[in-house]
Amino acid sequence: MLLAVLTVALYASLAALARLGYRAVLFPAPGEDAVSVPAGGELLRFAARDGARVHAVFLPPPPGAPVVVHFHGNGETVGDNVERGLAIRRAGLGVLLVEYRGYGVSRASGDPTERGLYLDGEAALDELGRRGVGPDRVMIWGTSLGTGVAAELASRGRAARLLLVSPYTSIPRMAARFAPFLPMDSIVVDRFDTISKAPRLALPALVIHGDRDEVVPYAMGREVAAALPSARLVTVAGGHHNDLFARDPSLLDAIAAHALGR
Repeated sequence: MLLAVLTVALYASLAALARLGYRAVLFPAPGEDAVSVPAGGELLRFAARDGARVHAVFLPPPPGAPVVVHFHGNGETVGDNVERGLAIRRAGLGVLLVEYRGYGVSRASGDPTERGLYLDGEAALDELGRRGVGPDRVMIWGTSLGTGVAAELASRGRAARLLLVSPYTSIPRMAARFAPFLPMDSIVVDRFDTISKAPRLALPALVIHGDRDEVVPYAMGREVAAALPSARLVTVAGGHHNDLFARDPSLLDAIAAHALGR
């Protein structure tokens, strides 16, 4: 009986620690004092609906061209994606690199949460709307953590096209890979449940995933792509989680073509 009580107490303690600590892993939230804004670009500052002040780097589009709105991974900031944004801009597109609350130059805007990141994304898209860019000219691009943000905003009708790079099915399922003995469905409240939303996302979608991804399993990317009604899966042979563009530079051309509807 004593052993059973101790086992239950240990299990409950592990579950409580996981509940208290998982956000530190999910949102490591690197900060930076400034972001380098390229010539012709602009650092936008705007407020989400809950009052959080967040930022985005805007590279304006040519007249009438689409805008690629990028939501980065959990260990990145906007500054890490400026060069990639410039490459997309050279293809004749506009780019909006969105920073989350708690991250980078938005680090003073509160702690990141699933709801908070959705609010930040909506605020960024609202700002585009005020500048005359509606959903019909928007392609939402999510990378890793950002794929959950991208899928949610696409489900709200905020874009005409969708790009997911290294997507997961849901955060509880990701967490269960590392602690399968804990009830992660109950512990993890930031769900980012892309797989349940995918069947409703009828917009044209491109999914890119490396078949050697050591962080988000390639099988999850395949599952997400299969669940999307109108998706094309691009597999990067030998690709890991953070080397896809170095391994295959032509991915940027494929992304630009997808944004332009080609």
